[in-house]
Formats: sequence, C-alpha cells, structure tokens
Amino acid sequence: MTATLPRPTPAGSTRTPVGARLGGLLRARETGIALLIVVVFVAATVKNDAFASANSIQQLLLGASLIALLTVGQTMVIVTRNVDLSVGSVVGISAYVVGMTFRDHPGTPILLGFVVGIAVGAFFGAVNGAVVTLFRVPSLVVTLAGLYVIRGLDGLLVDGVIINPQSIPRGFQRIGFETVLGVPVLFLLVLVVVLVAAYAMRSFRSARDLYAIGSNPDAAELAGIPTQKRVFTAFLVSGSLAGLTGALFVALFAQVDVTAGRGYEFLVVAAVVVGGVAIFGGSGTVIGAALAAVLLNTIDQALVSSRISGFWTDAIAGALLLAAIAFDRSLSLRIARKLRTQEGAHRDV
Repeated sequence: MTATLPRPTPAGSTRTPVGARLGGLLRARETGIALLIVVVFVAATVKNDAFASANSIQQLLLGASLIALLTVGQTMVIVTRNVDLSVGSVVGISAYVVGMTFRDHPGTPILLGFVVGIAVGAFFGAVNGAVVTLFRVPSLVVTLAGLYVIRGLDGLLVDGVIINPQSIPRGFQRIGFETVLGVPVLFLLVLVVVLVAAYAMRSFRSARDLYAIGSNPDAAELAGIPTQKRVFTAFLVSGSLAGLTGALFVALFAQVDVTAGRGYEFLVVAAVVVGGVAIFGGSGTVIGAALAAVLLNTIDQALVSSRISGFWTDAIAGALLLAAIAFDRSLSLRIARKLRTQEGAHRDV
C-alpha cells in the first residue's frame, strides 16, 4: 500500500490551501460589501429619488472619505492585534494646528499645511507606538488614555477660539469642494492612498510581516521578524494618516473648533472590522475597510434622506460590528480546526 504525499506548494508561492481559502473569503467579503452599498443606494433612491442626484453622490463620497483614509492606518494596527483609539483626537488637534498655522501666518504654502498636519499626527503616533512596544502596555489602554489626553490638549490649545473660513487659503479650501468629472478631488486623493496602501500590504515584505505578527506574535519573533519595529511603524503610519485627515478636515469644512474629529474612533474601528479585518489580528484588507466606510456613510445618508432618526445609524453600525466580530471568530476557529486536521494527517503519513 502506497501512501499519497500532499502536493507541494508551487515554487514562488507561499499560500497554503487554507490561506487560499481565507483569501477567497476576504475577496467575497469585499464583494459582498460593495453589493450591499448598491442595495442600500437603490433602496434609498426608490424612497427619495433626490438621493441619486449628482450633488447627493458627491456629498456621500466626501462624507466617507475622511473615515476611509483613517481605516488605512487602523487596518495596519489591528492586523497586528492592536488598536488605535486615539485617531479621532489626533484628527482634532491636527486640524486645529493646521488652521492656526494658516491663521497666524498668512501666505503659508498649501503644501506646508499638509506637512504640519502629518507631522503632528506622526508625533502622537510615535508616542503611542513607543509606549506599546517599549513598555509592553496594551494598546487599548495606551490609546484610550491618548484619546483623552490629546483631546484635553486640544481643548487647552483651542481655548474656545474657532478657526473661521476667512483664515483658510482659498486654494486649500478648493481641495474640499472641487471635482474632476463630477468626482470630488478629496475622494480621489483618498482613493490613491487606499490603493497604494492596498498594494503595499499585499506586495511588500515589511507590510506582510504585520499579518505574521497578528497571526502569531511569538512565532513571528522566532522567525526573525522585528515585531517591535513593525508594530511601532504601524502606529506611526496610523498617526500620520490621522494628521493628514486633520488637514483634509480643514480643507473640507474650512472651520475648526474643539469638536473636530470627535467620535471618529468608533466609526473607524467599526468600518475596519465590518470590512473584514479580524479584530484578533492576522487578516483583512485595506480595500475592505475603505468599502465598509462607504457603506456606513451610505446607510447614514440613506436614513437622513428617508427622514428616519439618525440614532438608527449607530444602532446599525453596532449590529454590523457585532456580526462581523462573530463571523471572524467563527472563521478563525474553523481554520484552526482545519489546520489541526491537516497536521494530524501529515503526521500519519
């Protein structure tokens, strides 16, 4: 009797049958979210045909853009089994610093406004990453504390003063309302960031290391992956993108006060998890998270258009979040059982 050996993985390929199946499920998740966006959009249009107007679609895309941008950094963090709850506060303080720069220094180049926002965000991202990696404090604790500390600093900085549109250069504001062939420029900028990040997460080894860390941190260290450096980088990118979001917040709204970015952290985490990024780390895509941001904003706008209480938006987002976590947990358990079965079969052979 001859034993049949398992077929080897093709040269140059690192995907196991289980990994391939997981990849297929993630792609199906993204397709499902895209279809759900279409369903919600069509249903809202049937209820109110103005929902499909060009202006309404532009507002829908603009409303989803800032959250979609934040999901890029949050995806990198959550994939490593961490979380960044400080992003909303970082958006707020970055937005105010950018607005204050334009107000106090008329003639400041537009590009410098973005540099300032990214620098502020990168600073707080670096602080979060350093505390998490060097002192091994759970990221939930670190970034939750950061949420309140940064919001308090923002309150001291603002001190009741509002940045008005008159202080923001017209060219900077144009980024928030100009369109190209009917598509908002701000949305196109975010789309470029999402696509570049998606390519990097799929193609670059340093980005792929994040998945290895989230799947099994101890095994990742034994494999020689610099886990602390990678996790620190994930927080640094998350903070930098939150700072960029703060700058774009100024471009979009041209007015900043102490409430800027408040509540964004929940929306971002909800979008990331609903988009297929496992809250337990190790799997998920930037594309799925960005699509989920569009979905949540479409639901929100559909409820407003249908004159349904906005409180349902949070309820639906929470329900989708619970469903996504339950689905991911069930999926991870099935994959673990499958791997154990395969290991047992190989030993028997």
